[in-house]
Amino acid sequence: MDLFQHSWTALRTAVARLSDEDFARPSGCAGWLVRDLVCHLVIDAQDVLITLVTPAAGEPTHDAVTYWHVTDTPPTGDDPLAALTVRLAAAYEDPGLLKFHLDDVGSAAGRAAELADPELRVSTQDMVLTAGDYLSAYVLEWTLHHLDLIAHLPGAGRPPAESLARTRTMLERIAGSPFPASWSDEDALRIGTGRRAPTDAERTALGDRPGRRLPLVLG
Repeated sequence: MDLFQHSWTALRTAVARLSDEDFARPSGCAGWLVRDLVCHLVIDAQDVLITLVTPAAGEPTHDAVTYWHVTDTPPTGDDPLAALTVRLAAAYEDPGLLKFHLDDVGSAAGRAAELADPELRVSTQDMVLTAGDYLSAYVLEWTLHHLDLIAHLPGAGRPPAESLARTRTMLERIAGSPFPASWSDEDALRIGTGRRAPTDAERTALGDRPGRRLPLVLG
């Protein structure tokens, strides 16, 4: 629960410090500018608020790892939801309004997470999870999108080391085996999710590892 707050605060702080010009730069998400990614974060924050007030009966069906649907088809940015996000982001026009909306809804999502009982059963996408597992899944979401945010903004604030380490652990569990110890957490996340291709040396270090084939496309 604490790491959810830590990773979410770091991401929102990085957005708050962007210049207006930064919003028109490309992000690490295929087909999205930084403004599109920030708009997606607003939608994510709304999802957190909705899920935390949607209690569920019965035992959990998923946890923080099995929450993720894995495919091997990289996103193109052309699906209807992605296209809607781009249109919504453009409608803001003034980056300051988008910053304000993220701060407003994002702060509320953070407060809701602080107040949530970790053992509360919540429902989302036809799954039942504890609130603790749901918020843990979002540590992965925030951390990967933080890397997306700064992909072409070298001066922007980076994700917390603890968030990178936890996300690597979750991604390795999803993958079914650990990544090479020689890879940094950030490299493991970028390569493991297809955000960049491995170098020849990294491919050699990867070898014929067991588990799922890389990259892992999470949805």
